[in-house]
Parts: sequence; C-alpha cells; structure tokens
Amino acid sequence: MLLRYFYDEKLAHASYMIGCQQKGEAVIVDPMRNITPYIEVANKENMKIVGALETHIHADFVAGSRELADRFSATMYISDEGDESWKYTNLENINHVLLKDGDKFELGKLVFEVLHTPGHTPESISFLLTDGAAADKPIGIFTGDFVFAGDIGRPDLLEKAAGIQGTADSGAKVMYQSVERFKQLPDYLQVWPAHGAGSACGKALGAVPSTTVGYEKQFNWAMQFDNEADFVKGLLDGQPEPPYYFAIMKSVNKIGIELLKNLPTLEVITKVEQINEILEAGHLVVDTRNAESFSEGHIKGTVNIPFNNSFTNWMGWIVDYQKPLYLLVEDEEYLEEMMIALHSIGIDLVLGYANVNLIVEQSLTLDSYENVTPSEAKVLMESEDVEVIDVRNLTEFNEGHIEGAQHIMVGTLKNRLSEVPEKKLIVQCQAGGRSAIAASILKANGIHNLVNMTGGYSRWKNEIK
Repeated sequence: MLLRYFYDEKLAHASYMIGCQQKGEAVIVDPMRNITPYIEVANKENMKIVGALETHIHADFVAGSRELADRFSATMYISDEGDESWKYTNLENINHVLLKDGDKFELGKLVFEVLHTPGHTPESISFLLTDGAAADKPIGIFTGDFVFAGDIGRPDLLEKAAGIQGTADSGAKVMYQSVERFKQLPDYLQVWPAHGAGSACGKALGAVPSTTVGYEKQFNWAMQFDNEADFVKGLLDGQPEPPYYFAIMKSVNKIGIELLKNLPTLEVITKVEQINEILEAGHLVVDTRNAESFSEGHIKGTVNIPFNNSFTNWMGWIVDYQKPLYLLVEDEEYLEEMMIALHSIGIDLVLGYANVNLIVEQSLTLDSYENVTPSEAKVLMESEDVEVIDVRNLTEFNEGHIEGAQHIMVGTLKNRLSEVPEKKLIVQCQAGGRSAIAASILKANGIHNLVNMTGGYSRWKNEIK
C-alpha cells in the first residue's frame, strides 16, 4: 500500500493519495483543486489516478475531484447521505459512485468502508481503510472534517455561513451520536483528518498531521462528555466566525465549477492610469506587499492583503466573487502561487495584475497611514477624541480588550462601515497584522482619519495594561 500526505498551509487542508502498488492505481481523498502535486507523485510512483474520494461537500476550498475526473476519467466516490439539499448535482458526464453507510469498494487489495458520520454536515462520511494484502482489519480512517487532531468539526457552518436557521443545534446533537460511534472504533486505528491548525472548520485543531482513535478518546476535549446537553453547549461555544466565502464553496462543490483549463489568461497592466480606471469602475485592486511597505505609500483605493499563509483566508473574506479582481504584486515569481491560492477558494474572476513597484513609481500622489505603538496610542486616547476599533475575532475580544473599544471583526468590516464612528480611529488586533488589513479597507472606503496600532493587544498588555 502507498500512502502519501499533501498539505496546503494557506488553507490548513490535508489530502491523501492511497495506492495499490500491485495494481498500479491510486485514489485521492479530499483532493485540492490544484491537482499538479498528485500528478507528480503518481508519475514518480508509476501510479494511475483512478478515483477521488470526498468526505463531504466542503465549505472552505474547491475540491479537485472534477479536475481529476476531467484529466484522468477518475471516478468520484461521493456521499449519498443527507437530504436533497446535500446531494451532488451535474454528474451526468462524470464517472461517479454514490455512497451510503456500510458500503464497501476496492482498489486492488485495498478495501474502503463507508461510515456515515454526520454533524459537521448532514452528508459527511468517513472512510475506513483496510490493506487486504497485509491484514484483515482496518489500518486507519479518513475522517474529513469529522474528527481532527484535538478537535471535531463544527456543526454551525450551515447556519452561520449558509444561513440555514436552526441547523447548528440539530447538527451538534447529531455530532454527539457520531462521536459516540467513533468511540467504539479500535484504539489502534490511525486517524487522517482533512484539516490542521488554522482551519476555520473547528476551534482547537492540533498541528500534527495524524493521530489515533485511542489518543483522541483520551485527550480530545470533545470526547470527554457523557451527555448530549453538555456536549452540544461545549461544541457550539467559542466557534470562530466563518469566512463569507464558505457559503459560496458549499454551492460550488455541490454543483461544480469551471475547470481550470478554461479560465482566461491574465492581462498584464503597466500604467498607473489603468489601475486608476479599474478603481473608478468599482473593481477591487489588492496590493499584496507587506503591511509596512503598503502603509508608507500605496495607490489610493487599493486594499492590502499581504501574500503570506493568511492570504487565502482574508481574500475569501473581502473579495466579491461577482466582480473582477486585480492584483498588485512585488515579485512576479509568486504570481502562479497566488493564482493557485485564489483558485483554491473559487476566486476565478482575476482579470489582471501589475508590478506594484512600477505602478507606485508612476503615481504622482500616494496614500499612506501612520503606525503607532501602544504607548503612542495611549497618548492619543488621553489627548484626543478617538475611538479604538478592535478587529479581532469575537472570542479574542471577549477574553480581554482595551476598555471602551468597539468590536468589528476585520472580515466583516467592509459590510459594517456604517458602524464606524466619524472620529479619529485607532485600529487594533492581536499583533498588528489584521489591523493593517482593516486600515487598508477603511482607507479604500474613504475613511482616512486613522492610525494602526503595531503589536496589537498583545503588546498593549505588556506595555500598558
């Protein structure tokens, strides 16, 4: 048996290749949209990719199953559990197998058994894997977003992201039954989840790539309850805000999305006048430089999302999927990686890019904003009529915040501009990164009387509190 692990750090997403070496065939569990890494490993291992297994209709990334089906005529193995709202569509020209609890299928000597494990979503399934060439019992289980290392999948996404009222509580109750079923599995079973630390599909995910049933039964907080009521309360409390794009991903993965090969090529923009025209047309232009460079001088109206491991998450929060997007990049070497990141969450309407240094050099007037330390911020608070805007998650805010601060989570800021007071603002987060993004969003929307507090609440506690 061949088992390979793939991890997208920007999405905290894990996927897996399982191959039968005797047969020379492999399948991918919860594949990402960028299938190139799978192809490279398959070629290296002399494997043919014949299938794509999905544990559920994902909300946080575009699944690559349809890409694999198009490229290799791979069979999609997908859930047939849940009601009609959670059935895959547009499968007429795709090889596919609909799966229910207890179903089994084989790849050479490898046997996959389906367990219906609802709670995160109604259709969620897990795959028990048995290597029939070496054993007659399963070696592990692919849990998708059901059980993570140190956590379990959140049941509130359908309500918070998709707007289906009442599903958080009912999902939590169903999850309790799924967890009780999980506890009956053998302790030795390896657990291979679809996400790691940083994913918004749970609230306390561990940073290790795999775990075991026995370990989770002992140390996973969600496995310690012996009654449904306490479990439901513990599961629903403290869940982070789901990015806006989660609702879009549910639809995309249910009905399918345009294949990557059919997307248009990017326009190369070389004149600042073109960027200004794009901004005047109401389109989003994202400057991908670091926050310090952006604060010192940027094209007025652009928004700053630095290209780092948080890039995909924040782009999913702020991008309007129905409108064209343009990028300002400092190093074109990273453009391909940026596009992979954007396509991974279905941001396909990227029409062009420009070298940001070239554009900035051409501009006669640049916008900027001031960064201040907590000590300087405190002086402002004592000497001027200012408002502190805390853009962290609500759970962080509730754990401690600057007295009198107004909470507006950065991802929701673009839709809550009417709540921003008309006075000088001190924008603040936990360490300074998110507040810099927030400052750029405010300035792009005409709110210029602001400063960004570097070091955030962490530094404030150390220096002031």
